[in-house]
Amino acid sequence: MPNLLGLLRTEPAPLAVLTRQAWYPWFIVALVCIGAFIGQLDATIVQLALPTLGKTFSVSLEAVSWVSLAYLVAFASFLPIFGRLCEMFGRKSLYLAGYALFIFASALCGLASDLGWLIVFRVLQGVGGALLGANSISILVSAVDADRRGRALGFFSAAQAVGMSAGPVVGGLLLGALGWQWLFWVTVPFGFVAFLVGWLVLPQTESINRGKTFDWNGALLIGPALILLVVALNQASTWGVTSPITLSFVVASALLVWLLVRQEDSSASPLINLRLFDSKAFTCGALAVALGYAMLYGMFLLMSFALEHGHGDSPQAAGLRLAVVPVALGLVAPFSGSLSDRLGARALSVAGMTICVAAVLILGVAEAHATADRLIGTLALAMFGTGLGVFIAPNNHATLKAAPGALSGEAGSLLNLMRVLGTSVGVATASSTLSWRLQAASDANAKWVYFAGHPLLAAVESSLLMVAVMAIAAGIVSLIPARSRPA
Repeated sequence: MPNLLGLLRTEPAPLAVLTRQAWYPWFIVALVCIGAFIGQLDATIVQLALPTLGKTFSVSLEAVSWVSLAYLVAFASFLPIFGRLCEMFGRKSLYLAGYALFIFASALCGLASDLGWLIVFRVLQGVGGALLGANSISILVSAVDADRRGRALGFFSAAQAVGMSAGPVVGGLLLGALGWQWLFWVTVPFGFVAFLVGWLVLPQTESINRGKTFDWNGALLIGPALILLVVALNQASTWGVTSPITLSFVVASALLVWLLVRQEDSSASPLINLRLFDSKAFTCGALAVALGYAMLYGMFLLMSFALEHGHGDSPQAAGLRLAVVPVALGLVAPFSGSLSDRLGARALSVAGMTICVAAVLILGVAEAHATADRLIGTLALAMFGTGLGVFIAPNNHATLKAAPGALSGEAGSLLNLMRVLGTSVGVATASSTLSWRLQAASDANAKWVYFAGHPLLAAVESSLLMVAVMAIAAGIVSLIPARSRPA
């Protein structure tokens, strides 16, 4: 262990010839943007692949959804942990370790012989992703001066948007031409190049707080609390919402969350600073962030099954249609951010969720039958992405503004965690709801692969109501009035 800690604390120096160049800071920004691109590409590629993986391994909806959930739960569980360890041991070593683990796990995912091993390797991928996510913004912000920081963050957001938009298209092409294994192998060469460049380019961490203590009790509580909740949501359709096992998982998760709150409240160096939740506006805004991403990835899962198994679209065609959502989101979000200064964040947030509810209702009608007009469905997906684009940026801005000024950095990290938590809840809830509707339609435990055409599309149509409920809830919590920002 001492040798490992010493290795982490000994960061390789960047090449001196590079540090003297005027464009050196932008080289660092580009490297961090590659990580952002890979992360979003991987997230949306996997959502598109779930129907194919379910048929390949002949497993239930609840089981195949763990290909996505394993990554997300691991990412969320380790993100606050690595955020603190990076302050104690330095960011460069752990960031490079994240790249190495991510590409190694990606290669193993493509070699998985069954679903169990694939899920295990996805957990490793999630740990690597958490190492990258915990460091990326801090490395980027420290690389450029204050005058250019906004531009650098804009590039970072653009890289995420491009990755999210490219995921369905690239995923569809790879599924159709090369097979599901290449969904994971495609990121390996990019990650390998980024690791080598990062070794030579990234600066050493300037300030390391070696005397800071680590909250071991909090670290041990976060993961189990999240896992129990996600398992309960994902398996509710199989176990029953009111079954003893479902209720026991929910109660156990709530108990662990209560213990976590007590631990973080008393810890000298908490992983999650509970002072942020003293602001009602921040608390509601953070909840709205989680609901927004739950909607997005719940929609991805439901429409992947609707397009590929309900309509019988090829992976390529399904990927192109799904890409409409992130493309619309990415095009609208920059404009909504600037409009929020003039019209107010609450008005735009509510407008965005109203658009999303209307889009879901239109999509439910359009997708209810295999012979429905596909153009209407595609326009509804674009409308859904537009609504999220109108909502996300103003809500993020208002939420960060509601946080105490001294905790602005921790507020940003917490919002990142809420995005991943929301994504996990959205995937688990969508999977469970779709499975429940299919079981209700068949009055039996028939496998989902036997449902195609109208039966599956009818199940998706009723499951979309869950997305609409999330949108309504997000709109309501966005109406909570913001108070003056605490010091």
